[in-house]
Amino acid sequence: MRFLIVSFDGLRPDLVSPELTPNLCRLQSLGITLSRHRTIYPSETRAAFPSLVTGATASRHGMVGNQYVDRWVKPSRFIDTSDAALLRKLDLESGGRLMDVPTLGELLAAAGRSLAVLATNTAGTTRFFHHKAEDFGHIRLSGHFRDACTPDEVLAEAEAVAGPLPTAPLEVEPDKAGQDWITTAFLKLIWPKHRPDVTIISYGEPDNTSHVHGTGAPATLGIVSHCDCQFGRLLDWWEVEGRAEDVQIIAISDHGHVTGHTRVSVVDSLRNAGFRPGAAPARDFDVVVVPGQVGALYLTDPGEDQIARLVEAIAKEPWCGPVFTRPKNEIEGIAPGSLGNHLVFANHRRSADISFSFRADDSVDPFGLIGATFYESDRRGGVGVHGGLHPKELAALGIVAGSAFGRPGSASTIPSGICDLVPTILQVLRISRPGTMTGRVLHEVLDGASTAIPEITQETFEASHGSYRQVLWRVQAGGSTYLEGGIAE
Repeated sequence: MRFLIVSFDGLRPDLVSPELTPNLCRLQSLGITLSRHRTIYPSETRAAFPSLVTGATASRHGMVGNQYVDRWVKPSRFIDTSDAALLRKLDLESGGRLMDVPTLGELLAAAGRSLAVLATNTAGTTRFFHHKAEDFGHIRLSGHFRDACTPDEVLAEAEAVAGPLPTAPLEVEPDKAGQDWITTAFLKLIWPKHRPDVTIISYGEPDNTSHVHGTGAPATLGIVSHCDCQFGRLLDWWEVEGRAEDVQIIAISDHGHVTGHTRVSVVDSLRNAGFRPGAAPARDFDVVVVPGQVGALYLTDPGEDQIARLVEAIAKEPWCGPVFTRPKNEIEGIAPGSLGNHLVFANHRRSADISFSFRADDSVDPFGLIGATFYESDRRGGVGVHGGLHPKELAALGIVAGSAFGRPGSASTIPSGICDLVPTILQVLRISRPGTMTGRVLHEVLDGASTAIPEITQETFEASHGSYRQVLWRVQAGGSTYLEGGIAE
């Protein structure tokens, strides 16, 4: 038995339709839709995909965001995880501890199995799917970046059958060539010659196009349709050959999108409040503001008084959504009005002193999509953003099909998440799961499994200070916890 995981970066599940994505709908008819599937917080790509391959939240694996500040070296340094060469360097420097828990590739290798990766995301994201591929002789191919590819001879073989590695397109252009290339490389080389035990194919779209044009824009819908056509090639293969070879197929996304309506500057707000903010650790700054759509503030002096002062300053801003600091008790953070960061699994040693989401709401954007937010970037308003706690950012695609799964054409209404997929794969492959995993086995969708429904418990957490109030919603199922959303007012 083997597995094929196909990811669509940033695809909102509510965009799946017979008109736009007929092939994903075809898979739904052949398998089970995970209708309450969620990603983690922060809802960023290079936190979510490490959660996929480790079966654990960021509090366990340590990739706490697309960027973070490493304070465990002197002097502190800013880390951008889109840099594949830097990730390799960090892993070697740390004795193989880039991530604090074992990954799917390592677990498969220990069991004598193999993982292959083909991705058109950034070079760093591509490496994250299997950051030790070269150590085991496993295959990792980027659709654009040679420095993320290994082994060299497999890349040469792929170029022989799929053509030269495409150049990454300009940011304003949807990436069609890359998606075509990795699909062809799998169908013409990786499967027929290498037959990996698990393959991850990651389409880097529609995320890139959504960030530039808007989640419901014609250009974004066009690349969604194009990716679905490439997925259709995979599904055609699966129905003719893969299924007969007992390949299980899983379609996912790593997060959703909402629409940015008002651009803000956190640095300017903090400077006006009397702080000395900067974008990287330096002697002149008392707080580092990590750029991005999820707020991460690292203080030079992370004492309780300074954290409380900083939280009080941002809570007055109209852009400030839910705020998290290190726990004071089971619910509250140490700063008045904040919640404990353990509630959103943002309590790793690399985590920021203050984590926050921008304030979001359920307003409808010009394309008719629910979900809008304040945002911080150099892009115009109306484009897609993610990272926070709006339900549309946390919602993720999840469809499973194959002989291991039951009830074709059905939908599971039991909460599930990105951390659950690898535990379920290991269960089917009869490979032991390490205790580091926070995800659960999705017994409810496995063929012949018990029909018993896991106990589901809703949780609500609140914190307030002055006129600021925030609420966080979670749900527990089968021993795992999933984030449902968070607001501030």
